[in-house]
Amino acid sequence: MKKITLVVPCFNEQEALPIFYREATSVMKEIEYEYELLFINDGSKDNTLKILKEIANTDKNVRYISFSRNFGKEAAMYAGFCNADGDYVTVMDADMQDPPSLLIDMLKIIETGEYDSVATRRVNRDGEPPIRSWFAKRFYSLINKISDADIVDGARDFRLMKREMVNAIVAMGETNRFSKGIFGWIGFRTYWLPYENTERVAGTTKWNFWSLFKYAIDGIINFSEAPLDIASWFGIAMTFLAFIFLILIIVRKLCFGDPVAGWASTICVIVFIGGIQLFCMGVMGQYIAKNYSESKHRPHYIVAETNKLNVEEIN
Repeated sequence: MKKITLVVPCFNEQEALPIFYREATSVMKEIEYEYELLFINDGSKDNTLKILKEIANTDKNVRYISFSRNFGKEAAMYAGFCNADGDYVTVMDADMQDPPSLLIDMLKIIETGEYDSVATRRVNRDGEPPIRSWFAKRFYSLINKISDADIVDGARDFRLMKREMVNAIVAMGETNRFSKGIFGWIGFRTYWLPYENTERVAGTTKWNFWSLFKYAIDGIINFSEAPLDIASWFGIAMTFLAFIFLILIIVRKLCFGDPVAGWASTICVIVFIGGIQLFCMGVMGQYIAKNYSESKHRPHYIVAETNKLNVEEIN
């Protein structure tokens, strides 16, 4: 019998965990597959780990890996993929925004053999602030134009994958991870399953506008060299304009004898060009910082405790 591993990253989810566990186990019993619930405690400060231990003591299908601190959702997902035992692996949030009931349809689709993964996408953003929805749509449109990653608008991390696809994800051991881009970059045949957006059952979101903005910037830098191209074109354009202005000033001086007047306009030009230079240096600095981070080869995560045997700690 085939086995399914549900990878569930958790960060301060003490209210949602009991609800998710009841729903997920109910669905898995209906499917009648062997299954494993693999919870990744990402340095939670509440009673998340205590609840996971209580659940694991009563259910042999529950495993947990607890980090020494908060390493972020990307590290938690990667830890789950590295330690999943199932023939099929899915990743989903504990807040019930990824409904476990969808797994029934996802399994039916992937068992046809036509697809390597079944991914979910939201068809609406009900309950989400309008400005956040607008920026999200612009981000998906932009990154698909400037990168090789195929990211569908409304795509969630919630997807069911065959073992071959999971192995490909694990093989991409980069420290600066952007899973939505990785899923699209590695390819494989993917079926997109639309569903209506659902609210959290408990707790509060850990993602604010600023954290999402930084996450989007990371995604662009990780999967596109377009910002570097833009910086280069800025430099070329400003050099060309400066050369033209220099010619005009020389001609004006030689032909008309006019002095070059106007300190205010000169300062404005200097400030403008200086701003462009700092912008371009900042863009290059982001890429250099990413390269520096990768070169240190620090582990993606550190395991503090677990009830899973032979945990693979990534170095």
